[in-house]
Amino acid sequence: MVRSLLPLSALLLGSAFLLFAGGLNGLILPIRGEAEGFTAVSLGLLGTGWAIGYVAGCLRTPALVAKVGHIRAFGAMCALAAIAVLLSLVLISPLVWIPVRALSGFCFAGAAMIVESWLNERADAASRGRVFGIYTMVNLAATTAGQMVLTLGDARGYLFFVVAAMVYCLALLPTAIFATSTPKPLTSVSLNLRGLWRNSPIAFFAVLMVGISNASFGTLAAVYAARIGLTLSDVALFASVPILAGAAAQIPVGIASDRFDRRIILVVIAALALLADLLFLLGGFTDPASVRVLAALFGATVYAMYPIIVAHANDHAAPGTFIQVSGGLLLVYGIGSIAGPTLAGLAMTSFGASSLFAVTATAHICLILFALLRLRTRAAVATKDKSAFQAAPLARVSTPETAAFAADAAELEADREHSIDASNDRE
Repeated sequence: MVRSLLPLSALLLGSAFLLFAGGLNGLILPIRGEAEGFTAVSLGLLGTGWAIGYVAGCLRTPALVAKVGHIRAFGAMCALAAIAVLLSLVLISPLVWIPVRALSGFCFAGAAMIVESWLNERADAASRGRVFGIYTMVNLAATTAGQMVLTLGDARGYLFFVVAAMVYCLALLPTAIFATSTPKPLTSVSLNLRGLWRNSPIAFFAVLMVGISNASFGTLAAVYAARIGLTLSDVALFASVPILAGAAAQIPVGIASDRFDRRIILVVIAALALLADLLFLLGGFTDPASVRVLAALFGATVYAMYPIIVAHANDHAAPGTFIQVSGGLLLVYGIGSIAGPTLAGLAMTSFGASSLFAVTATAHICLILFALLRLRTRAAVATKDKSAFQAAPLARVSTPETAAFAADAAELEADREHSIDASNDRE
């Protein structure tokens, strides 16, 4: 029994290393960039670069894996990610960091997809939900640990860059040693914007706005915290507390969205997020305790919206299109993530640190208004016709393979049959 579980544990360990390094790298760059005097626009462009690379990785990795195989592709992704971290240390300049961050996003997406494909292959129908839940919790813990390790030293030195590179290399070992069987080809998703809009306009628009909001905060939260005078330890907490709060909020939010119209729940959650935006924007809070409370409210709302949106889209999706719809929405989220950090960086440069939340507030207002409009033009889905709500990892570290991993056996079979039918129709 232990021997049969060892490869699964090794893959989870590899994923934990990957997320630990990603969490550390994602937070050290804005903190170090702020210390080096980079403008908010330059720091925002780091998030834009990451999102561009991440979307490209989600789209191109399946073809790369089909050409060279899972193990070689995973090794290349981890090695390039480690090189990208070290390049950021050797060449401290926005002109270098922005394209290097795009490379990091590409490699991170590709490596995550490959690990998820292995886990998906090894999880049978009876254990799929449990394995996915463990995977989600491992990734949450690893991301948080990667961010919190910054409290142990000085961000202006070389240590944390080297540690992140080392941990990316460590992620190679479990798959190289234990992943002996080659899984099926990776999940490939095309970006069909027109089809996603026809399926659910509110899901399409909402996930775009959430991408703008969440990526803006995820990229520039550390810069905001540093500029209002928080210490390095408090900056790390400010970045980590929203993630933990968002994960905890998914359980009650999921229960509510299964019982009531998901659009109403989405409006309520977005209104609470807007409240957090306005308190940040107008409240003038600078003491660490108050800021952490507001960060928890912000994270509990903004990070709970994405799984509601995916569930609502799948309520309206045709049978056998679960992965296509979920993966497509993730790519639309990526488009929002490309725009958001740049807009927020421009706002912070022109109007000050708190204007980060003017950008997130604008996104949440647009979401609320559009959702209220759709509530008047389309009837709610009957409770019996709803798909099951599924808690999800952060969208910024999810991939199309995550959707395949999260799907239950019936959904996977329906998607497989739908793909076969579509292929026969083309022939």
